[in-house]
Order: sequence, then C-alpha cells, then structure tokens
Amino acid sequence: MSIDNLNWKILNCLQKNPRQPNTVIGREVGISSPAVSERIKKMEDSGIIAGYFTVISPFEVGYQFKAIITLRAFMGKLKPFLEIVKTYDEVLNCYRITGNENIVMEVVLKNQKHLEAFIDQLIVYGETKTQIVLSHVVKNNDLKPMK
Repeated sequence: MSIDNLNWKILNCLQKNPRQPNTVIGREVGISSPAVSERIKKMEDSGIIAGYFTVISPFEVGYQFKAIITLRAFMGKLKPFLEIVKTYDEVLNCYRITGNENIVMEVVLKNQKHLEAFIDQLIVYGETKTQIVLSHVVKNNDLKPMK
C-alpha cells in the first residue's frame, strides 16, 4: 500500500491522539469521516498501523526505577536467554542488537533490592551493564515521512 500525503496527515493525527473521532481527523485533513475510516482500515489491514495502546506511568503505579540493561551473552546462552526474557515481568522492551552486547532491555523495578535480584537472574546468561533512567528527553516521538 502506498502512503500518500493524505495518509501521512491521518497518521500524524492518530499519533497525536489515537482516540480522536474520525470527524475531527476529517476536518483536520480535509476529507469526510467515512473516507478517514476507510483509509485507517486499509492502513490497519496492510500493517502500517500496527495497533493502539495505553501508556501507563510506571512511577504512578509503584515502580521506583526504570533502567536500561545490556547483556553480553556467554557462549551458548543467547538462545536460552531469548526464550526466558519473554517471561520477565520487569522487561518493557527487549532488543537483540549488534556490537559488543547482544541484548538491550528497558526494565522497571520496584526498588534497589528488586534491581539486585533481577540482575542476579540475568548474570547466569551473560555479563550485564545497568544504567538507571533519570528522565525522558524524547518520548514516543512521531514517525514522519522519509525525505
């Protein structure tokens, strides 16, 4: 499916507020509500729109730490780690990467003891490095058309 200028305008509206009515989007981009609905449905069906979700503040629900943890897997431990990491409730995002480390995880933790216990679970799979997140500088930036 091609993404024309109008589709990008619709996507921009949805990235700002995915809950806004199609009538509002239609007024913003200059087409009817049914036309907006049809375009959104086509972008959902083609996989361009991958989903809608609720963002929960970890700090407001009791987590004290957000951390970035990298893992450099020991020989033979990467594949088992790739399976077990899916079961960790602490992991918000996990990426397999290139470079010296194999894995980057974004995690949330209740406190220092929770961080220590979580790292203890990881060190059987490899060498870890942990950075505590202090604040967001850029958060969920909108995806824009390629130039």
